[in-house]
Amino acid sequence: MKIAIPKERRAHESRVAASPETVKKLTALGCEVAVEKGAGAGASYSDAAYKEAGAAIAKDAASTLAGAQIVLKVQRPIVGGKDDEVKDLAKDMLVIANMDPYRERADMAALAKAGVTTFAMELVPRITRAQSMDVLSSQANLAGYKSVLDAAAEYGRAMPMMMTAAGRINPANVLVMGAGVAGLQAIATARRLGAVVFATDVRPAAKEQVESLGAKFVAVEDEEFKQAETAGGYAKEMSDAYKAKQAALIADTIKKQDIVITTAAIPGRPAPRLISEEMVKTMKPGAVIVDLAVETGGNCEISQPGKVVAKHGVRIVGHINVPGRLAEDASALYARNVLNLLQLIIDKETKTLKIDWDDEVIQGLCVAHGGAIVHPALKPAEKAPADAGTPAQDGEKEDKSDG
Repeated sequence: MKIAIPKERRAHESRVAASPETVKKLTALGCEVAVEKGAGAGASYSDAAYKEAGAAIAKDAASTLAGAQIVLKVQRPIVGGKDDEVKDLAKDMLVIANMDPYRERADMAALAKAGVTTFAMELVPRITRAQSMDVLSSQANLAGYKSVLDAAAEYGRAMPMMMTAAGRINPANVLVMGAGVAGLQAIATARRLGAVVFATDVRPAAKEQVESLGAKFVAVEDEEFKQAETAGGYAKEMSDAYKAKQAALIADTIKKQDIVITTAAIPGRPAPRLISEEMVKTMKPGAVIVDLAVETGGNCEISQPGKVVAKHGVRIVGHINVPGRLAEDASALYARNVLNLLQLIIDKETKTLKIDWDDEVIQGLCVAHGGAIVHPALKPAEKAPADAGTPAQDGEKEDKSDG
């Protein structure tokens, strides 16, 4: 069975879907591995390292993909245009990548139409058995770490308290907004650099985690706050009333901060707006905001994707693909996540694909199969039968159900 690792072609993407370490393990499973020439260059993996691990180096994408049953990518294939990647995908190929399925439904439909089976790594269920495949966690961990380094690079002062013959330097105050995997790593990193750290999150469970890392928890702890976490561990969308109370608390807190790092995200939804322009105006001159959610709309009202902007005396950092700024480690972790998934679906005896379609891990991450979108949360709405009523009646039913 052939596994293909083509070069990533999307802008700002320096990662690769397999490392020499995981290639070696895949060849030990009996798989033939083809890596496109230069695929690992952005992550400091040479073609020679892949070849030594047992991979064949292919000259281009077409020859990499030819005859492959499985395609490993970091980001979904490009659909259409001069860089179209779908044309080289054969029917019934299994493509494993970060698909961004909620925002890119047209691309998901195009891949399904091409007869490709797609597994979206970011949809791996958050269950104990699947932790080793959790791409969101592995990449967010690095993003949280890098966000603090990016903030320190833009900040015009030192972060720790320093006692010198010329006087004392006070420590920086850092506020981390969102205490998921990225936020907790940001807290830990800022603490290691000597900052005084505050953190906020809408999930009650985050309070204990934040305090265990030595940060002070900041939140409106009312009844809604106590019910603000899904069974899967994600943050729920909060009411407008709660958002107003939390915004007032944050507006008061943010005035005292030197650095603010925002990490809040809701799967399948635009990033929640946490910092308004008015709040930015109240911040100290020279303060820094790092918006890790800039690619999904931004937690800060005036952050800009791919830019570091200075406004109202504050530097606002909006880097794209922050894990990719640590490409070697990010690739290594992503590759291990994918390897753990492959070990679930490759039969060790026959060296062939053996997918259990009833497995909750597979059901959770499979977007398209057999020419159709199969994921429950992404399936197109079914049309009502022609005799279900008049168009007006159907419309009334839809209005009620939407409400």
